[in-house]
Amino acid sequence: MANTKNAKKAARQAAKRRLHNRYYAKTTRNAIKAVLGLGSQDEQKEKLGSVVSLIDKLAKKNVIHKNKAANLKSKLMKKVLKAA
Repeated sequence: MANTKNAKKAARQAAKRRLHNRYYAKTTRNAIKAVLGLGSQDEQKEKLGSVVSLIDKLAKKNVIHKNKAANLKSKLMKKVLKAA
């Protein structure tokens, strides 16, 4: 347990950030599943841009690592194009 005043504040901030980051990471996972679950490739391509944008924003804010973002985008692109 934190002993000092600033350590207690840091613990509160970390908990708040963790909750915020988990929400956006889960939202991204759901968006990816939604794109892959769409029927036609045209619909998938339309939604792909917004999901890629969301992934880029998470990487920019350090919610996920930039290499993980690149891997996610690459795999998503391959799956959408392979569905043709």
